Amino acid sequence: MKKIIALGFALTISIFSFAQDDLLDMVKDPNQKEPSKPVYATFKTTKIVSAQTIETVKKNNLDFRITHRFGNIYNSTLSNPLNDAAHNYFGIDNASDIRLSFDYGITDKLTIGIGRSKYREMYDGNVKWRFLTQTEDNKIPLSLCFYGDLGYTSMTTDNLYAGMVRPKTNEAHRFQYCSQLLIARKFNNWFSLQLIPSFVHRNFIKRQVNANNGKEDTNELFSLGIGGRIKLTKRVAIVADYFYNFSEFQTNNPMGYYNPLAVGFEIETGGHVFHVNFTNSVAILESSLLTTTQDSWLKGQIKLGFNISRWFAF
Repeated sequence: MKKIIALGFALTISIFSFAQDDLLDMVKDPNQKEPSKPVYATFKTTKIVSAQTIETVKKNNLDFRITHRFGNIYNSTLSNPLNDAAHNYFGIDNASDIRLSFDYGITDKLTIGIGRSKYREMYDGNVKWRFLTQTEDNKIPLSLCFYGDLGYTSMTTDNLYAGMVRPKTNEAHRFQYCSQLLIARKFNNWFSLQLIPSFVHRNFIKRQVNANNGKEDTNELFSLGIGGRIKLTKRVAIVADYFYNFSEFQTNNPMGYYNPLAVGFEIETGGHVFHVNFTNSVAILESSLLTTTQDSWLKGQIKLGFNISRWFAF
């Protein structure tokens, strides 16, 4: 009798459940569509190599990052380049720049950060705001993000004005700025691409003239960057970025100015994302690397570097 009662109870519950599902289906609007789902992980970290990505740090998370650039692996312009390369251990003995940074997620789409770079003793504060996110149904085909950085050099006054008749000391001379619009699209599970229109302003520059065209250096610089990520395996990807500077002063300059190019491998290991890369840029901070790159890939003036990122949740 108990088995019969239990079986009857189970059948009653099942019938009631099916009937409830049918009633819910009847009241649903057949024209109602599910909300568009955002595309996640366009890039794996907040930087490609040298360039920022549209990725922001999650709310109440902290991204601690160490970025390191060694010296030139080789330099064909030297009288004995191979001997020089061996003596400085192919650039490893000479660190051109080291940057420590902390980025914190105010919200999932708003990040603030601070950092310190060895090159020109630069301290900086930055903000990144992702205001548009690509969706899986392509109703929003792109992700858009604003990045702004304020840099301050703490170098001595003698070094700041080195090589010139010293003007009246002005604390504002120590500041430089960079603003970027990051435009990205994840095309599929293995390929992402990003465009990076950039504007740099330096409050103070030394007067320099391009002897080939008579154009002077200017406080402002416009640049257009492009970067991408190609996924090879679940944890390994190829990453690269390049910036083209719109500067008549840098064009065909006998002092040697070149557009920054960086190529590397991205390796994910648990809570870490590790980059091993090669670049012709000395500096790491955007406002410095776009205005001071004077090394060339074609001359072997390539620097080994690495980025290490570790996230902490609070």
